Amino acid sequence: MNIGKADLSITLGVEEEFFLVDPDTRDMLADPDPRIFEYCQEHAGPHKVVPEMLRSQIETNTRVCNSVAEVRDALGETRRLVCDAAAGRGAAVIASSTHPFAVWQAQLTTPRKRYEDFEMTYQEAVRRYLVGGMHVHAGFGDPDARVRVMTALRRYLPILLALSTSSPFNHGNNTGYKSYRLCLIGVLPRTSMPNALYSATDYEQLLDNYRRMNFISDGSELWWDIRPSQHYPTVELRICDLCTRLDDAMCIVALYACLIRMLLRQYHAGRLPEEPLTEIIAENRWLAQRYGVLGFLGNTDDGGRTDIADLVAQMVETLGEDAEALDCERELRHALEIVANGSGADRQTDHFRLRILEGDSDREALVSVVDQILAETRSGI
Repeated sequence: MNIGKADLSITLGVEEEFFLVDPDTRDMLADPDPRIFEYCQEHAGPHKVVPEMLRSQIETNTRVCNSVAEVRDALGETRRLVCDAAAGRGAAVIASSTHPFAVWQAQLTTPRKRYEDFEMTYQEAVRRYLVGGMHVHAGFGDPDARVRVMTALRRYLPILLALSTSSPFNHGNNTGYKSYRLCLIGVLPRTSMPNALYSATDYEQLLDNYRRMNFISDGSELWWDIRPSQHYPTVELRICDLCTRLDDAMCIVALYACLIRMLLRQYHAGRLPEEPLTEIIAENRWLAQRYGVLGFLGNTDDGGRTDIADLVAQMVETLGEDAEALDCERELRHALEIVANGSGADRQTDHFRLRILEGDSDREALVSVVDQILAETRSGI
């Protein structure tokens, strides 16, 4: 089947959820100056900035972008916006999926009925929910194509997670996980890995079943690792931690876009690969959550276990044609640097251990970790 260029077009947009911290104590700000949000909304331009469930968080939504290069510009603009808004208003911004030592008991909820209802339903599970993430929207194809490609993307989600990990600490503890965020998310229903769906009808029938039983009101209450967007003609990647560095975030965007383009080509040619068992993908997801880029994942094609470094190198080579077409070879190859030098989670734990060796107390070392995250959040913007 011949595929026209328009058939492979992809639009992109990124949501990032940041923490606001006190520049002096480096702790999360339970009740930040509302002028931060006012400044962001006044200067957002084509982007959006919205409050999150916790007052100590702020979420940015980039404009719709037509290329990976446009996403880089847009993310630079939104990150600069929130950093500038916080500066001089008693706050600073960190891009990390957990705060190294903040405690949930000190946080305040944004006064909105939706959040109040959420807390009433999920109780302490949501009160402990001190997490931020990065969601990447990709618009392409028709509804059936989006659902089929979404299903085919599932096998790659553990690698995308491993490259993005930035949440090794929680409540002052080194958790042993590279993405402890997923542990906190996992106590809620309708999270984790969706089962295989093969058409838009499959997805709509599932939604209908949820609604008939009054479990949900719409698809926005399916908090899967990847899902069709309720409001836009996109597939939303949700598994990733919030990347501390802009370059790491752009690597995730490029890798996601390249995978979609490759799978979309295979879909149109009738050559999408057979789906692995959901349980096996979920096992790889846990390994990525626990070990990050140091993990050995189950090989869904040949069996056995394979070093993530080898899997990433193979992916970069396989996606070369798509990276060239999307003009994002540099961003894609950055995945090799993350594997070689570590993700945000690796940098945090390495810095913590170094400060302990230098004589810091645990608290002093954790404060120093926040300083490192602050510097990395502003780097490259």
